[in-house]
Amino acid sequence: MRPFRTNLESVPLVAGLRPEEGWVEMQVQFLVDRESAGSDRFLLGRTVLPPGARHERHRHSNADEFFIVLEGEGEIYTDLGREQCGMGDVVFTPRGHWHGFDNTGNRDVVLIWGWSGAGSLEAAGYEIEQDA
Repeated sequence: MRPFRTNLESVPLVAGLRPEEGWVEMQVQFLVDRESAGSDRFLLGRTVLPPGARHERHRHSNADEFFIVLEGEGEIYTDLGREQCGMGDVVFTPRGHWHGFDNTGNRDVVLIWGWSGAGSLEAAGYEIEQDA
């Protein structure tokens, strides 16, 4: 594998993310992943959630996840319920734990996030909560 470099402007939005699979009006980019960079154990992404957008409660059996809130505010879902989350917050969710994000504010939320342990959505073991 060789070093990889890209630019936010050149990375397309991920196609095929459907609301019934938990992706509600989100704009998602996979910045570093298996397809673009040959990364099998790490994925770096960027998500923009306009007001009212959300990523339903979900978990990954094969990947730890972190995210940093660069702009905006909302509520995160955890195993314990909902909590406020805003600009500057850094959140880490170990594999197998429920999590998600709901933009309850009036401006876009911008997240930089990543997975450790998987380089693709398929490899992460993505599972949406059935009762969400």
